[in-house]
Amino acid sequence: MMRKASCVIRSTFLSILLGFSSSSHSQTGAADIETWQQWLTVGEARLSWFVFDIYDSKLVTPNGEFEVNADVTPHPLALEIRYLRDISREDLLSATEEQWQKMGIAAKKPWRDSLELIFPNIKKGDKLTYITDGEKGRLLINRHDSDKAEVVGNVADQELNDAFLAIWLSPKTQYPSLRAKLIGWNQ
Repeated sequence: MMRKASCVIRSTFLSILLGFSSSSHSQTGAADIETWQQWLTVGEARLSWFVFDIYDSKLVTPNGEFEVNADVTPHPLALEIRYLRDISREDLLSATEEQWQKMGIAAKKPWRDSLELIFPNIKKGDKLTYITDGEKGRLLINRHDSDKAEVVGNVADQELNDAFLAIWLSPKTQYPSLRAKLIGWNQ
C-alpha cells in the first residue's frame, strides 16, 4: 500500500514539473507554427512607462475576434510582443509575478520554476509569441536578427496558461487601455 502511495505521489510531482516543458522535449510541429501566422489581427497596442517605450503587442485569432468570457482564453489565440528595449530574464519573471500579485492571482512556485526554464534574456527587437489553443500553450522567440521562430517552451497546465495571458487579457489587468486595444475595443 505504501509503495502504491509513493508511486502516486512521485507521478503527481513529475506531472507538475513537466506541466511546462522546454523545447528540447517539445513535440510541436512547424505546421502548427505556420498556421497561427495566418490568423487575423484582433488588436495592437504599445506599452509605455512614463517616457519609456517597453514593447509593442498584437493579439491574433483564427477569425480576428476575441471572445470576452469569464475564461481568459476560451479559444485559440496568439499574443505577440516585440520588445523595444533589452530586458533580462529575471526582470521578466519579476514583472510576471508582480502582475499576478496585483491581479490577485496566487502564483504557484512550480509556475515560476517553469517560466524560469524558458524565459530568455530579451534584446531590443526580439519578439516573444505565446500561442494557445485555449487550454495549453507554446512560447516562441524570434531574435531581432532572425526571421525564424524558435519554440522555447510549452505550457501543459491550463491554470498557468490562463494566468500568463491574464496579464494582458483579464479585466483585472493593470493595463486596461492596453487590453482594450488588444481585444479590439479601442482601435
